[in-house]
Amino acid sequence: MSTTAASTSHHLSPAFPGRAPWGTASKLRAWQQGALDKYIQEQPRDFLAVATPGAGKTTFALTLASWLLHHHVIQQVTVVAPTEHLKKQWAEAAARIGIKLDPEYSAGPLSREYHGIAITYAGVGVRPMLHRNRIEQRKTLVILDEIHHAGDSRSWGEACLEAFEPATRRLALTGTPFRSDTNPIPFVTYEEGNDGIRRSSADYTYGYGNALGDGVVRPVIFLSYSGNMRWRTKAGDEIEARLGEPMTKDAVSQAWRTALDPRGDWMPNVLRAADQRLSEVRKGIPDAGALVIASDQDSARAYAKLIREITGTKATLVLSDEAAASQRIEDFTHSDDRWMVAVRMVSEGVDVPRLAVGVYATTISTPLFFAQAVGRFVRSRRRGETASVFLPTIPNLLGFANEMEVERDHVLDKPKKDGEEENPYAEEEKLLEEAEKQQDEDTGEQDQLPFEALESDAVFDRVLYDGAEFGMQAHPGSEEEQDYLGIPGLLEPDQVQMLLQKRQAKQIAHSRKKPDTEADLLELPAERRPVVTHKELLELRKELNSLVGAYVHQSGKPHGVIHTELRRVCGGPPSAEATAGQIRERIKKVREWATRMR
Repeated sequence: MSTTAASTSHHLSPAFPGRAPWGTASKLRAWQQGALDKYIQEQPRDFLAVATPGAGKTTFALTLASWLLHHHVIQQVTVVAPTEHLKKQWAEAAARIGIKLDPEYSAGPLSREYHGIAITYAGVGVRPMLHRNRIEQRKTLVILDEIHHAGDSRSWGEACLEAFEPATRRLALTGTPFRSDTNPIPFVTYEEGNDGIRRSSADYTYGYGNALGDGVVRPVIFLSYSGNMRWRTKAGDEIEARLGEPMTKDAVSQAWRTALDPRGDWMPNVLRAADQRLSEVRKGIPDAGALVIASDQDSARAYAKLIREITGTKATLVLSDEAAASQRIEDFTHSDDRWMVAVRMVSEGVDVPRLAVGVYATTISTPLFFAQAVGRFVRSRRRGETASVFLPTIPNLLGFANEMEVERDHVLDKPKKDGEEENPYAEEEKLLEEAEKQQDEDTGEQDQLPFEALESDAVFDRVLYDGAEFGMQAHPGSEEEQDYLGIPGLLEPDQVQMLLQKRQAKQIAHSRKKPDTEADLLELPAERRPVVTHKELLELRKELNSLVGAYVHQSGKPHGVIHTELRRVCGGPPSAEATAGQIRERIKKVREWATRMR
């Protein structure tokens, strides 16, 4: 280690970093020191540090800022954060090591008592030249927190380029350096791979797997819930489907919305299970808290009401990015209250280390949002703490949960067709969709009835941990469900794996003793009940259409007539909205018809 790096933290407050792992309160974590050593050795103008949520990016960045100020490399600091709450959080963290940032700065000269400012990306977007002028006057370090937000809109990216191009040093930070779009992120280096595709290149990476091995973050146990959903489409059709079974994208979306409807049975059952899990976790972590991430304000209010009915205690409700909301988060952080309900706001960067149980009650399904949301629960304060996140059995979400340790880069050159994201089946799906619209029965798309969730129930489906799946389906409140909700809140990662294997073995042994007549749920372990993908559903729809096409020639009837007859005989909605089970029934029926005609 270089002498300069070794002395970096000697002048910091003894209380900093406040969340250092056990026994290291006066030291940097190994990854923070490693990243700092690399920076000091190379002295780059631009540096991208990718570290998993909860690893301590703020501590690293402020320690580096302190070193640069101490050695007169820079004269001031500008921190750019995604939200109003986060810029205040940055200012508070900086103050603890003697760096004073003004989180309320709007214009004009900065008071001499401050070392710099904390602003939002939106604020930069409004007045980029104001910040450029400040940076041109004094040597400045710009810290771009969650830098991927600079790619949220072209105007934000252009504003950041305009404002911070003259900066002496730029430090970009992110826990999720990937985006679903291909907007380039300012001040990030992209390198072309052998496949000709450009990907973001980080100067230092500290992934979830490494952080878990170091004890810096908690292991995450995902508890997935399935169940039967019934809803009415805009066309007026009533559809029933089970979460996790193969469906079209539209049907998955509608089933998901039905599950999250607070008037059904799915949400109350999942909230009740999550509260039981919280009670178990609090035996080892007495101040552990839980968070529901909601889709919208109406749902958030309804979930808070359900929590009060279930637990008898009030939940903290955070609805918007305003001063009052920031204060509510702050109050919850320092209390021992059980529950908080928030709309998106707590999904990224907001630091509530005692959060240990989460309910993912939003229909946002991007890997970036999912990773940031789960990141709220992984901050480890002492050895052995675990995190538990409750999910609906949605294929995308289970895929993200199984890939927690996968490190991603931001890809600029995704192959596209007709403006669609890369999907080898996209063209085929589009043609099939058009064919069904032209030849299938009247879909009723002209009717603009509102979507309506009618009914939902919940079934414990599986536990996902470290890329593996455990458990057999069980009713809410059953002994089998309690086996998983009752896993101790303080366990080492390898103990979690061992315990889950034991619980599943116990379930399997118990199910073998039961008569077949009592098996009202699918009696198979999770790894033998894979959630079927949209691709596999597409294959079923292709098979149905090819059989209908063959039957057209055999019977002389038009496609639309055959589809309408299949729907009348077998029940269910148009083919484009039908579930896998419904499509299989139609395949079986059209084969039966074809056999009779021979």
